[in-house]
Amino acid sequence: MAHIKVKTAKEIELIRDAGALAAETLIKAGELCKPGVATVEVDDFIGNYTKKHGGISADLGYYGYPRQACISINEVVCHGIPDSKTILKDGDIVNIDITTILSGYHGDTSMMFLVGNVSKNARELVSTTKLCMEEGIRVCGLPNAHYSDIGNVIQDIADEHGYGVVEDYCGHGIGRGFHEEPNVYHFRFNGHTPRIEEGHVFTIEPMINEGRPGVKVLGDKWTVVTKDGSLSAQWEHTIALTRNGIEILTLPR
Repeated sequence: MAHIKVKTAKEIELIRDAGALAAETLIKAGELCKPGVATVEVDDFIGNYTKKHGGISADLGYYGYPRQACISINEVVCHGIPDSKTILKDGDIVNIDITTILSGYHGDTSMMFLVGNVSKNARELVSTTKLCMEEGIRVCGLPNAHYSDIGNVIQDIADEHGYGVVEDYCGHGIGRGFHEEPNVYHFRFNGHTPRIEEGHVFTIEPMINEGRPGVKVLGDKWTVVTKDGSLSAQWEHTIALTRNGIEILTLPR
């Protein structure tokens, strides 16, 4: 892995500010996730709310991405493009992934939302994926933790439930850059990874499939779906290791 940027306390506070706005936007966007709502309506809200509060949506225009956020439904693993034709329906599980730039720094977070009456299996996938993220965060605060510890604990939880861990996408360092070093793997990785050190800021964002881990990219060059058509879920926080331990930077104020 390349050099990991160590953030100052001031930089971490600026990332926390961006993360707080992202988190607040995300929670409000989730309230719109009801049957009959088009995903573009949710996306328009995200763009307007972010701008109103002094932020910029990092996704818009990133390598040509056309919308303010990624909204991924059911078998869509990530990078779902909001549009007027995709209408939320009863029983859907929805991931909204928001990255906000504020004062030049990024805050990146995502959550799952349940639309109407969701099946027991889907609810279990969503809650287990959240547990994977939470346990991934927890191990970062252990003595002498390495980045590989994150993927190891996530893989253990997924294996226990018979789920597949997506290996094609990973967490990442973040700060002034949207995607910085290191790559944060969510699966068991036997190679060398650096130790997590004070001043490191990065995302943990496991993508867990109800079926096998394989994915494919659709013709729009963005939307990623499970190969076997099974449901997928994802949760994400931006975190930092500080002198006080592990801190989540994407929480509402």
